[in-house]
Amino acid sequence: MGYKEKYKEWLENPFFDEETKEDLKKIENDKKEIEDRFYKDLEFGTAGLRGVIGSGSNRMNKYTVGKATQGLANFIKKENTREKGVVIAYDSRNMSKEFSDITALCLNANGIKTYIFESLRPVPELSYAVRKLGATAGVMITASHNPAKYNGYKVYWEDGAQITSPKDKLIIEEVNNISNYNEIKTIDKEKAIQLKLYNIIGKEIDDAYMEELKKQLQNPQIIKEEKDLSIVYTPLHGAGNIPVQRILKEIGFENVNIVRQQEKPDGDFPTVEYPNPEDKKAFQLALKLAEEKKAEIILATDPDADRLGVYAKDSKTNEYKAFTGNMSALLIAEYILSQRKEKNTLSKNGVIIKSIVSSIMAKPIAEEYSLKLIEVLTGFKYIGEKIKEFELSNEYTYEFGYEESYGCLVGTHSRDKDAIVAVMVLCEAAAFYKKQGLTLWDKMIQMYEKYGYYKEDTISIELEGADGAEKIKEIMQKLKNNPPKNFGKYEIEKIRDYNTGEVLDIKTKKKRTINLPSSNVLYYELNEDSWICIRPSGTEPKIKYYIGVKGNSFEDVNDKLEELTKIIKNQV
Repeated sequence: MGYKEKYKEWLENPFFDEETKEDLKKIENDKKEIEDRFYKDLEFGTAGLRGVIGSGSNRMNKYTVGKATQGLANFIKKENTREKGVVIAYDSRNMSKEFSDITALCLNANGIKTYIFESLRPVPELSYAVRKLGATAGVMITASHNPAKYNGYKVYWEDGAQITSPKDKLIIEEVNNISNYNEIKTIDKEKAIQLKLYNIIGKEIDDAYMEELKKQLQNPQIIKEEKDLSIVYTPLHGAGNIPVQRILKEIGFENVNIVRQQEKPDGDFPTVEYPNPEDKKAFQLALKLAEEKKAEIILATDPDADRLGVYAKDSKTNEYKAFTGNMSALLIAEYILSQRKEKNTLSKNGVIIKSIVSSIMAKPIAEEYSLKLIEVLTGFKYIGEKIKEFELSNEYTYEFGYEESYGCLVGTHSRDKDAIVAVMVLCEAAAFYKKQGLTLWDKMIQMYEKYGYYKEDTISIELEGADGAEKIKEIMQKLKNNPPKNFGKYEIEKIRDYNTGEVLDIKTKKKRTINLPSSNVLYYELNEDSWICIRPSGTEPKIKYYIGVKGNSFEDVNDKLEELTKIIKNQV
């Protein structure tokens, strides 16, 4: 069925309500908009759903959410785990509450118990709750850090991590098998409550989650001594507000300043273009407040509070300096690993896990603490998968995991990125280093002097719609069919093709196998410890070029990164 036929069906089929039909009638003379809304079904991928809110088969709405949930329900029934139930949480995005109810009632209509948070909660608490309640799965309604027009739907399994192979493919198959929206079941909410299928949760899980976070403190006595550490925090209108304020208060910090204009949940994100702590523009209000309060650390979490952005003062210039996701994660790693080593609590078979596109500065840090460093594909679910694997095998003990995309995990209470625990540990680290006369930025410089200067960046090229998707395919195919011999002065030493699962050594022509799932990713190991990784985004209409370089000073590493960035942009 073509997009025109699909559009007509949505207008004529009595299954779709009048509000949807009225919305679609408004675009009857806009061929391009009709095509964009109906040229495909919103894809339920390995990360679940993510799309623009609106009417149409390629949009986030109650029908596409219902279809995804019915597919999930069909899979759960085949697994015979409906009695264990599904935990559902949502963030501050528009339609998040409505989509969470649609999800719950569809599952309830299929005889599956649900546990729904009474109000918005962060991703890591949803992950924690799945295991705490012994549920078979979890659903988080969120589009993470995407612009306001988006929402999404992420599925977690019983281990608290997002679904991985083979379950992701089996669930996708069930969703794709639903050819008719009439197959979507639902039930009256009052009836679902009476049948004890629809269950509200909140305080008990909140309290237990907070206690798990506190277990990750290394030096709680330092906080008492530095309780006046000046902290500025913004939740960027998202789900981090209450849990961040609560944990900082309970561990003893007394000088926490909230950006009031961004404190309340608001799916329109009126004070930012983009509710993303990776975007420096999102910090404008926080930086202004920091100047007023003479803050020593500035923190921002994204709407579902799994990512953390950080600024800290440079004591030499008194300027606030932005940390990349790699920097803040590795600063946290250095703090917790050094303290565990000092206290003799560091595991003898410990492991650091990072995604393939994250900073290779983790390598000398792992060596410093005699830890194994393991790489996984992009997506924190692969780190969560490894945590489960090592708990079962006892081969390694998880010490720390991170992604370049401003997410890390201290502890194993959650199996996804946790910005709440990251806030707690960074503030403790700030207090600890302040006692030594250092800011977090000063400590970062010390790390560079110790391990080498590393710097990374990402070039994202947005290509929307059907034409954009085809262009992304062409770029990847061209790179595979006609691989580059170099990137300017940088020689390619090895090419990793994660699709074929092979690494080619350019000099020896020898190949070795990559023991990771197949993925449409190309990675170029360059001389001078530089690298480039290219992959289509799994959640946005973009192709991404990740770059990393190493130098002997800030000036050296900045020059190298600028040079390599120009080379890539000229080749795209």
